[in-house]
Amino acid sequence: MPPEKLEVYKFLEPWVAQTILPFLKPTEKCWQPSDFLPNSSQPSDQFDAEVRTLRVMSANLPDDYLVVLIGNMITEDALPTYETYINTLDGVRDETAPSASSWATWTRAWTAEENRHGDLLRTYLYLSGRVDMLMIERTIQNLIASGMDTGTENNPYMGFVYTSFQERATFVSHGNTARLAKENGDPMLARICSIIASDEKRHENAYVKIVEKLLEVDTTTAMLAIAEMMRKRITMPAYLMNDGEDTSLYSHYSTVSQRLGVYTAGDYANILEFLVGRWRLEELEGLTSEGRCAQEYVCGLPKRIRNLQERSDERARKMEPSGIKFSWIFNKKIIL
Repeated sequence: MPPEKLEVYKFLEPWVAQTILPFLKPTEKCWQPSDFLPNSSQPSDQFDAEVRTLRVMSANLPDDYLVVLIGNMITEDALPTYETYINTLDGVRDETAPSASSWATWTRAWTAEENRHGDLLRTYLYLSGRVDMLMIERTIQNLIASGMDTGTENNPYMGFVYTSFQERATFVSHGNTARLAKENGDPMLARICSIIASDEKRHENAYVKIVEKLLEVDTTTAMLAIAEMMRKRITMPAYLMNDGEDTSLYSHYSTVSQRLGVYTAGDYANILEFLVGRWRLEELEGLTSEGRCAQEYVCGLPKRIRNLQERSDERARKMEPSGIKFSWIFNKKIIL
């Protein structure tokens, strides 16, 4: 970025310390995976009984639901890629690893909080006995090795638009897996997914507030960044997932998620509509002519996305259902 844009982020450091860092929780006040899982330190008969209870409840979960839960877990477990990604952004990266800057402090602590999500879901799935952990672990390793390209070009304006969108998307997705777990008779898993969703919501609030501040101090640049990310379309962080067998694994997982209503194209439009309202984009003033064009484009986009989705849904209804085998659940076939 030009030097004057880097200065924006230096200028905002005190604001980040005062406004954004309080969204984090001290470690001693954070939940931990062990709070929700069978206690392995108790006598073996008690531990075995708790594991059996977990297995009885998880036995009610449909295979297609497990596919989506596994995909969500794998997405969470690719956390090293996400911290690396944030540290590619100019002006906010952690230059020394233990940097005391507010931006770097946020990134490290955010990563530490997010790290619990994959740990908790992975251990639950392992104890359930319903999944092929070897294939899941291979998928995680492949995904981290593949990295990701969000299209943000080391630009923190676009980077924080991306994280705002993604945190809300994960909040929606985990919230829906919690709802379906409860409907399928697994209150333990419902509680697990709900507590993860609450973290995602808190993190969403922080990233949304950062973009809100950027719109205040550098309105046109921030508006252009929002429009650029919407033109590229937000890519999901796990789009390169690969189990070594299914070359279209992410697409198949996403299709099952769409069918179950865990995360849908409608949710994409809802998130964009929410952000347009939350950032009050229709009310922005003082934009350049280029900024006003970006404003018009973004504010009109949710309606266009919904119209396209309606046509896509209509085509999908006319297609013959097909099935695909998922290695994560021992190659059982799932309807797409």
